[in-house]
Amino acid sequence: MVTIASVEKGSVCDKLGIRAGDCLISVNSHEIYDILDYRFRLCEKKIKLSVMRDGKVKNYRFRKEESDIDIGLEFATALMDEKQSCRNKCIFCFIDQNPPGMRESCYFKDDDSRLSFLHGNYITLTNISEREVERIIEMHISPINVSVHTTDPELRCKMLSNRFAGEKLSYLRRFADAGITICAQIVLCRGINDGEHLDRTLHDLMEYLPALDSVSIVPAGLTKYRDNLPKLTLFTPEECRAVIKQVSAYGDYCMQKYGTRVFLCSDEFYVRGGLELPDEDFYCGFSQLEDGVGMLTSFTTDAIRELEFAEKGDAERQVSVLTGHAAFDTISKVARLCEEKHGKLKVNVIKIDNNFFGETVTVAGLLTGGDMIEGCRGKDLGEVLFIPRNSLRSDGDLFLDNLAPADLERELGVKVCPLEGDGACFVAALCGYEV
Repeated sequence: MVTIASVEKGSVCDKLGIRAGDCLISVNSHEIYDILDYRFRLCEKKIKLSVMRDGKVKNYRFRKEESDIDIGLEFATALMDEKQSCRNKCIFCFIDQNPPGMRESCYFKDDDSRLSFLHGNYITLTNISEREVERIIEMHISPINVSVHTTDPELRCKMLSNRFAGEKLSYLRRFADAGITICAQIVLCRGINDGEHLDRTLHDLMEYLPALDSVSIVPAGLTKYRDNLPKLTLFTPEECRAVIKQVSAYGDYCMQKYGTRVFLCSDEFYVRGGLELPDEDFYCGFSQLEDGVGMLTSFTTDAIRELEFAEKGDAERQVSVLTGHAAFDTISKVARLCEEKHGKLKVNVIKIDNNFFGETVTVAGLLTGGDMIEGCRGKDLGEVLFIPRNSLRSDGDLFLDNLAPADLERELGVKVCPLEGDGACFVAALCGYEV
């Protein structure tokens, strides 16, 4: 039963007389707990809503198009429920490594299967009930994104600090048998789940093909705030190259047998290992972009394509671009190509050190306003300073240190423009036109 926060004026529910404060009990006799129940049960032409008001149940019946899921009801939260927080204490958890003093939302750990489906978040499966598993299968909620890390039950319990973590992997078999697409993630910790443990994990995961869509292998992110946490260290360049070779053997096999690579290392392994990034075809559609797999290749590919049609400006133009250490070479390469295309364009690419989290954190999305100000102070920034859009929260107004783009403008005396991590948009912004 979920409380209705408001009813859109003129909607079918408004015309039926449903009011804010009423409680939605069921749709077509199926009890409603959250947004997934609600949306799934509305996919019918004939609808019966059971609503409670002042302790009395009222039923409303109407017809609708199957594809029309907006019947005018609004709820207090997007999920129609509270987000489920993580019950694990993973040895590599990045949130446990956040410094004190950040806004409260930065310390929330979600492990919610609904957010996995709606927003692509990864879940460990330790937080879902048997009812939830059955619902995923019944509703065919697909894909489901799972943080596997290792298929060794005992090791998984140790890595997640959860005694149920090993047995919960049995859900993967049920999902695969039901035709649910599985996207998996392995956060690789040096000396913990790498080497022969990684071999076992990759081998075991192949049992779920073809339901297994892709597996990203990413190195554990380590900040300078690891006091009283398990000791973890970075992979050396040589070890990064070894991991890539190990994973690529499985990827090559899958490519030959299934026509898709399935197993892919994140860009960070290539950057740290000093290896050239694979081309676009290697990533088979970039299914794990959000996990940093193929992001730099995708960016470069889109930028080069856009440059074929880019407008050649006549006016002189000087701009600056901020980025982290990981993407610096890629951003610099594309910036030089833009200069060649434009003719009168000068781009200053500035590599920002991450003093907030520590030098081991090199991605642009974790740069803070304070570090940006420190890294740019005294430099000739030109007419506009482009910053990575993903370094801001979803509302686009605050960095992780609670500074805002307006603070950068005030401190640096230049217009600041957040820029999406899309190669075509990057080229257009630098050259001074809109895509």
